[in-house]
Amino acid sequence: MNSKIERLIKQFARLPRLGARAGQRIVLSLLQDKTGRAESLANALMDAAATIRPCPCCGVLTDIDSGACEFCRDASRANGQLCIVRDLSDVWVLEKTAIFHGRYHILGGLLSGAAGTMPDDLNIANLSERVKNENITEVIFALPNTVEGKTTQHYVMSVIGTVPNVRFSELASGVPLGGDLDYLDDGTLSLAFGARREI
Repeated sequence: MNSKIERLIKQFARLPRLGARAGQRIVLSLLQDKTGRAESLANALMDAAATIRPCPCCGVLTDIDSGACEFCRDASRANGQLCIVRDLSDVWVLEKTAIFHGRYHILGGLLSGAAGTMPDDLNIANLSERVKNENITEVIFALPNTVEGKTTQHYVMSVIGTVPNVRFSELASGVPLGGDLDYLDDGTLSLAFGARREI
């Protein structure tokens, strides 16, 4: 096999949920396409890599020219609610349901001794200041219903716990044990969010 093609397949295979076989199919499709999709994809990737960064406040990916992300700039979302999520895909899932209208905070992962993920590896350092400065009255945890998710939730609560007049809640029924938000349908997620319970 051509070394350049092999290198490209390996790059795609490293992406989450793909693997070698899917990587091979994608590469062959792009290289055999006559419409310019490969060049368009390459240009879009280069542009995104050069200009997209995490929002310094919440961690949502945004254009560096914008400074803060769309959620942090939107004054209508300053309603006292802050939703803690694992990653950007969770934000997209919640936005699709249109049930939450506050602000987000992306942790960038979950605490895990097995994976070696420690508190310093997560986006937690500015959390207490955010809660104070943005007059947050409710912190909503929309983390996976797993051991790592619960461990992370308890740690974050201990960090924010010193801020007065803040209540904590978590998603209610509908989120199965070990479940990720990515795999829930909109109706189940809306029910779980709307019936969230105080911790």
